[in-house]
Amino acid sequence: MTDDPELTVLVVDDDFMVASIHTRFVERTPGYRVVGTAATGATALSEIDRLAPDLVLLDVHLPDLSGIEVLRRLRGEGNDVGVLVVTAAREADTVRAAAAAGAAHYLVKPFEYDDLAARLDAFRRTRLALTGVDRAGQDDIDAFFAPLGRGREVLPKGLSTETAEAVLATLAGGREVSATECADEVGLSRVSARRYLEHFVAREQAVVRLQYGGSGRPERRYRLRT
Repeated sequence: MTDDPELTVLVVDDDFMVASIHTRFVERTPGYRVVGTAATGATALSEIDRLAPDLVLLDVHLPDLSGIEVLRRLRGEGNDVGVLVVTAAREADTVRAAAAAGAAHYLVKPFEYDDLAARLDAFRRTRLALTGVDRAGQDDIDAFFAPLGRGREVLPKGLSTETAEAVLATLAGGREVSATECADEVGLSRVSARRYLEHFVAREQAVVRLQYGGSGRPERRYRLRT
């Protein structure tokens, strides 16, 4: 454990068991402490105002307001609390909306502890990057943006950040997909989906294997690198 400040977390999920699992995951992570839970969007907004957490684990599917609406209301009120969207929603429009509203990251359920821990570590490094800095140099700025994938990387021409996030989401939870399956889920052409998937392979975020069967070319299947 370091001398860095402890970061507080509010867990928002309408499923009690899921909220309990996510709470245990957070509590396993050094430097983090859960200070509350909420099962509705309205409760989440009031608890964020009351507890002022550093980070919110926010589900999209809530019984009253959607998680995206909660995020938009927070930003509309000028609240810049960190938000990690944690949801089963894979729709590209939802991913884009979360990014546009200022989510720090987007994690698709179900996931393993290590998947969440990696995002928490990235958030922590970002949160602490400018601590004690009044005037940031470029190295400070790069340290602030890079851990969450928003800084150093420049996507190849023709690829967008929002679509890249949506494609990456299809590989969450240990899934293995073909370019055709990815294209169907995200709403892309197969050729475009394959460009994104091959980009992640080139960056060593994903791996590809050839699946043989029947006649013709083997199918290329992609999964996240473990």
